[in-house]
Amino acid sequence: AKFKIYNLLEPYLKDGVVNMRFLNFKITVLGEVNAPGNVRLSNKRVTLLEAIGMAGDLSDYANRTNVLVIREQAGSRQYARLDLQSADIFSSPYFYLQQNDVVYVEPIKARVATVADPAQRIIGYASAGLSIVTLIIALRR
Repeated sequence: AKFKIYNLLEPYLKDGVVNMRFLNFKITVLGEVNAPGNVRLSNKRVTLLEAIGMAGDLSDYANRTNVLVIREQAGSRQYARLDLQSADIFSSPYFYLQQNDVVYVEPIKARVATVADPAQRIIGYASAGLSIVTLIIALRR
């Protein structure tokens, strides 16, 4: 497309330059990031680390050793798990994201256990309540 536009404009411009950008280049970043959602870019060449940065960086509960990238190619989905703490990430074919890629940052197991265990929430509320009652009793004496 770039050369087609250049050839059309060549008779009218002297030493013209044609630059094209993708205005609808979109990736989705989900999971344990501070601002999950769609990221729209004008640059076709974006890395996984840049995309995470645009999503507000990783949260405190992000599993940095198991980030999932989902890519659809030729009608089939491909999945890759990447370790952000490994130098091997830079040689991965999934390091540079493509149009409509989905990045999912999983939570660490401690976060999953905390959310999944309602007893921990009850214990937290009960201990806070008992602390208040103890404080009131101590102040009245």
